[in-house]
Amino acid sequence: MNRTTLSLIAGATALAAVTGFAAVSPPDTGATDGTAKAATHLPVERTSLVCPPPSASDLAETAYTSFTPVTEGAEGKGGAELRAATGRKPDGSTSEDGKGGKDAKSGKPVLEPGDPGTPVTGDAAGGDSPALLGTAEGRLAPGWTVQETTTVSAGTGRGMQGVTCTAPDTEFWFPGTSTDDGRTDYVHLTNPDDAAAVVDIELYGEDGALETTVGEGITVQPHSAEPVLLSTLTDEKRTDVTVHVVVRSGRVGAAVQALDDKLGGDWLPASADPSGSLVLPGIPKDATAVRLVAFTPGDADVDLKVRLASPSGLITPAGHDTLHVKGGMTAAVDLEDLTRGEAGSLVLTAADGSVPVVAAARVLRGKGDDQESAFIPAARPVGTRATAVGNTAKGTTLSVTAPGGTAKIEVTASAGTEGGTAASKTYTIKPGTTQDVEAPVPAGVKGTYALTVEPRSDTPVYASRTLTATEDGVPFFTVQPLPDDRGTVAVPESDEDLSILQK
Repeated sequence: MNRTTLSLIAGATALAAVTGFAAVSPPDTGATDGTAKAATHLPVERTSLVCPPPSASDLAETAYTSFTPVTEGAEGKGGAELRAATGRKPDGSTSEDGKGGKDAKSGKPVLEPGDPGTPVTGDAAGGDSPALLGTAEGRLAPGWTVQETTTVSAGTGRGMQGVTCTAPDTEFWFPGTSTDDGRTDYVHLTNPDDAAAVVDIELYGEDGALETTVGEGITVQPHSAEPVLLSTLTDEKRTDVTVHVVVRSGRVGAAVQALDDKLGGDWLPASADPSGSLVLPGIPKDATAVRLVAFTPGDADVDLKVRLASPSGLITPAGHDTLHVKGGMTAAVDLEDLTRGEAGSLVLTAADGSVPVVAAARVLRGKGDDQESAFIPAARPVGTRATAVGNTAKGTTLSVTAPGGTAKIEVTASAGTEGGTAASKTYTIKPGTTQDVEAPVPAGVKGTYALTVEPRSDTPVYASRTLTATEDGVPFFTVQPLPDDRGTVAVPESDEDLSILQK
């Protein structure tokens, strides 16, 4: 058997490993121009997620919600589990306590994911709930989404803290963190795999890289979580810091929990990959303060054009048409009175798109001692479909922006966790605008429900979901961007070519 034949077999085997499906069809006699056929989108057959530990506060109350959208072609069997990241492997081969899919304290399942189309919820209380490792297979894998929402009634970081559990990866950017007095910011690293991961954490302030002491070679043990307090990595106190997480070996899930002594706190998800064009979607219309933080990892400086996609179109914030970002340094600006009572999204553009940038914004609601904070990173577009879970009939806002042109989207509200009938609506988003759409609510809904957003046009769409509640006069809230839920994978179509065996 020659090398070419082996390469053909290896390629087909790799395709089967990724998609769980590979097919070789007879040649199409009509396709004689040598051009490749369009890829087919198939449902993914396995999805992995990691959820960081929700809080160290004894006053924390956490709700987990799991949901898989109904996906065409994803029929048959399937299962999903969320298990505590306590160092125990799936085969149980460690001496530590905890068992797959169960709360480390009570031994009861955090939640048991149900059928596609119906969300399932679970809860935890107190400050010692572990990180969770999740795997979904078969019909439960396409678009599987898990939301972790925590309320803390008092103390540092009091407020609502929400995060969408994410897929493990090898690199993350977090502009908007801080090592200043009054802030307690943790990078939570969670390793879902059987081998240890080795991670470097780099910090960048307004003058460039911060000197760190123990930020290199951090080992995250298999099936475990490692919280890293940023202020222990450096002696430098900086209001605005960009964190770069690089995984030398293995992979991890990473998220920053940013807690303020006076202004509440929330999770800061990773920014979209460095780019010359960024969108930060869904700044609440009643925001009382917005602080934009940006960083460019290269050596070149850049003047970022700053615009607000408002309900009426793209406008330039008064006095803040550009933000100068020096190469390798973090830049920040307070955008006062930005939204003026209307929903908005920040649109950032490098002069010619050649200088890549990452960015995030800290948003405040409320006044005086009754302020709460949340973070909105630069987001990836919705793509094929995005999913947000843990919604309620009151206290949920879906914000959508289409910076580049008119877009159409379909929004579907699932059945509730305790009953209700799914409902859908279609919306048109005008070019350059942000709209808080009146998302559908399931008929007779009981409990919480999921929202899926599906573009029905080719125009890129960005979206975020805001959850709100009021406790003792403080406007609790959290914002989650809605990137593509990774429900399908593109599989190139291939033809049989027996002539390759003769070469």
